Parts: sequence; C-alpha cells; structure tokens
Amino acid sequence: MNRKTKQKIAFTAFRILGLWVVAVLFWILGFIVYNGIGVINWEFLTTAPTDGMTAGGILPAIVGTLYLVAGSMLFAVPFGVMSAIYMNEYAGKGWFVKFIRVMTNNLSGIPSIVLGLFGMALFVNTLGFGDSILAGSLTLGLLILPLIIRTTEEALKAIPDTYRTGSYALGAGKLQTILRIILPMAFPNIITGLILSIGRVSGETAPILFTVAAYFLPKLPTSIFDQVMALPYHLYVIATSGTDIEASRPIAYGTALVLIVIVLLMNMLATLLRRYLGGKVKANT
Repeated sequence: MNRKTKQKIAFTAFRILGLWVVAVLFWILGFIVYNGIGVINWEFLTTAPTDGMTAGGILPAIVGTLYLVAGSMLFAVPFGVMSAIYMNEYAGKGWFVKFIRVMTNNLSGIPSIVLGLFGMALFVNTLGFGDSILAGSLTLGLLILPLIIRTTEEALKAIPDTYRTGSYALGAGKLQTILRIILPMAFPNIITGLILSIGRVSGETAPILFTVAAYFLPKLPTSIFDQVMALPYHLYVIATSGTDIEASRPIAYGTALVLIVIVLLMNMLATLLRRYLGGKVKANT
C-alpha cells in the first residue's frame, strides 16, 4: 500500500467520524425538538409552574438560569483574566507559575458535585449567604475559573512579542501596553473561553443543587440572597421525582429545548461579538 492510498484511507476515516459526530448532534437536537416543541408557547415561557409543576410555565427557571450565568461570569471573568495576565505578563517562567498551572489543572478536574459540596460548606454555611443566587453564582464561578484562566493565557501567548517591544519603544509602560495593546488584540480569543464557560454554567445541576436551586418557587427573585429555580434542576426534578412524571414529561422536553435555545443564543451573541472585535483588531493592525 503506497503513501497516497494510506492518506486517502485516513482522510476517508476522518470524514466518516466527523459526519458521525454531526449526525449524533442532529439526532439529539431533533429528538429534543420533536418531543418538546409541542409545549412551547407564550404562556409556557412567561408564567410560573402550577399543579406540582405538571402545568403552567417555566419563567422563574428561565430568569434564575440567566441570573446564575450572569453572576458566575461577573465573578469568574475578572479573576480569571487578571490571573492569566499575571501568569503570562508578570510572573515569568519560574516554579511559582508552574505550581499555579498545576493547581489550575487540578481545579478544573474536580467533579462539579464536589464543588457543590464545597460551595455549600463555604458560601452557604460558613459565610452565611444561605441558599442564594450569590452562593450559587460564586460556586459556579469557581467551576469555570480554570477554563477562563487557561483560554485567556493561551490568547495572550498568541500575541507576538513584537507588539510589546514596539509599545515599550514608544514609551508606554507595561500596564499601559497590556490594557491598550495586548488585551484588545487577545479579547476575540478570550471570548472563546467565555462561550465555553456559558455553556457549562447553563447546564450544571450538581453545584446549584446544594447552593441555590429551589424545588418549587413560582416567583421571581428580588435579591441576590434569594433562592431561585433553574432550568437544569427544574428539568431534573420534573423528569425524575415530580408528583406525576408521565404528565410532566412533555414539560421536561420543553424545558430541555428552552435551555438549549438559550445556550445557543448566548453563544451566537458571543460569537458575533468575537467576530466584530476580531474585525476591528485586523483593521487596526
């Protein structure tokens, strides 16, 4: 067997595997859409659940999910980006940076349910936040912090050092160079980490199970110290332990469909922002 034949066989195998992955994705999406589209209407999206969550809508769960995503990102993004800037721009290549990277990798490998127990022990009990949006957001922020650190660090490494030396040669300081040159150029790639983080936070159940999620709470939160319903936990409850599982099964599929659509919309917005900023960076360079 010659080299070209081997190459064709390898490429064919890769194409088949790629098509198989796409087919599985469309199969899952099609299954959710087919079973959930029947319950999607204006009332389902704008009212609270009733009759033991076998009727009514999922508005409190939608709002709660958006609050948790926003709260976790507000916590994780500043800390993650600043940590990555420190490791890539200030700390050099010593043992301390290597130690931080190892600990970051270990943090990303901790199961989410363990982080949920940690969040309950620290934020709910020790700090006295109780089961609240604040406790849930901080726990989810810890969950996605390693991802944001690593993606931001890789985005900063991708910026050639010539931009840094050129900025220094023009008289700019290190902080000024980072804020005005490096971060704007790296931000389109940083958004990649934010997109992945949004997707993970939106679908997590274990961390919010111990820190914020309510079984049945047909009202909207008024404070960061309130409990909320959330789409992942709501889906888990009505699919496994509701008062009437068969009656609530269509609502479970509808909830799953709404969750997927919300994640897709947020990812699309982040992708559009990335393209817009990437275009501005190319225009300026």
